[in-house]
Amino acid sequence: MSNSTNDRVAVITGASAGIGKATAAALLKQGWTVIGTGRDPARTAAAEAELAEAAREGGGTVHMLRGDFCEMADVKRIAGEIAALTARIDALINNAGGVRDKRYVTGEGLEATFAANHLAPFVLTRELLPILKATAADSPPGTVRVIAVSSSGHQISPGMNWDDLNNINDFKATPVYCEAKLANILFTRELNRRVTADGIVAQSMHPGLVASNFANHGDDFMQQYMASADGVAPEQPARTLVWLATAPEAGIDGGRYFHDCAEAEPAPQATDDAAAARLWTESETILAGIGM
Repeated sequence: MSNSTNDRVAVITGASAGIGKATAAALLKQGWTVIGTGRDPARTAAAEAELAEAAREGGGTVHMLRGDFCEMADVKRIAGEIAALTARIDALINNAGGVRDKRYVTGEGLEATFAANHLAPFVLTRELLPILKATAADSPPGTVRVIAVSSSGHQISPGMNWDDLNNINDFKATPVYCEAKLANILFTRELNRRVTADGIVAQSMHPGLVASNFANHGDDFMQQYMASADGVAPEQPARTLVWLATAPEAGIDGGRYFHDCAEAEPAPQATDDAAAARLWTESETILAGIGM
């Protein structure tokens, strides 16, 4: 892969369907190199073939990697594969996530919703920080960005369950998902604080209600809610993600929260910087406990 300063590179998780695939297509049409990830082998291969068309149209390049973001060893492996593909990352879009119908404990002893929605982007970002910092060192300040796809569902969560972050003892599907979406915003705020001096900006966004396969593994309530609501096409929130990755105004004052290409006001519990710092420390502790 070429790594000249004219070749912009985006890493997009969950790029095999929905918002992630739509965002990948839009950036490819602008000539970006996109490294996407997907979980399902058939869907990931199909997405790569479809995105290759967008790449040809815009002069971009697409690579699709496969892994299960419920498993942190898989996330770390994918980070290594990304590093083997490129020495440059201009935008890391942490989009992969989802809901579950009940508690699933992974092979590493993690609750799957918390693992996929929070710990996976935490690990991937941490592993790719050297590349992000190196890219920022050769780029104008604020042009290298880390973007988290959160949700307005974070408003439902009163705060992080510090006594059981891993949700092993008390699991309710929707509250656990909303807590993970709160974690996305808190992680982004703390990440931004840590990387501002390196010229990197971290932002989060709410995609809105999207017509996608998001709720396929959710409980009855979530599936019925998604089926009864009028969701927007994935291309609509993808426009916000592309804007966050490219617009000059999105590259200043990091740690903000957006919807429809405009800044939005998150819930007060999502602006608690002490909680953001604690979440980082607690996440490191959990990961250290599984050898990560």
